[in-house]
Amino acid sequence: VQLVESGGGLVQPGESLRLSCAASGFSLDLDYYAIGWFRQAPGKKREGIACNNKMSKITWHADSVKGRFTISRDNAKNVVYLRMDSLRPEDTAVYYCATSDSGYGCYEHTSRSDEYDYWGQGTQVTVSS
Repeated sequence: VQLVESGGGLVQPGESLRLSCAASGFSLDLDYYAIGWFRQAPGKKREGIACNNKMSKITWHADSVKGRFTISRDNAKNVVYLRMDSLRPEDTAVYYCATSDSGYGCYEHTSRSDEYDYWGQGTQVTVSS
């Protein structure tokens, strides 16, 4: 199982980015996989920001990104996306995607990083004027 993130970069406040997470070694089309996006800013703990569990029909976004970020998946391409609009300087972080082959990790009100099994290497997002 491998996850590879891409799409990060340097943007100005208010701009948008779309992160991609290409999965290999398994199929996202399988209902029991949960997928999540996390981020970690310098000196801060890793933070769950969005997740999706197709089997339980749960899609969750953290309050800090709700209305600005959207998680989605393209099962045919085996890719997970994170659309990020109205970016703010406080969104600056390394962004990671992760998957859980047990279906755990993504819940109605949170995403638990310790329940994900596989992680990508991360992609840097910097929001600065």
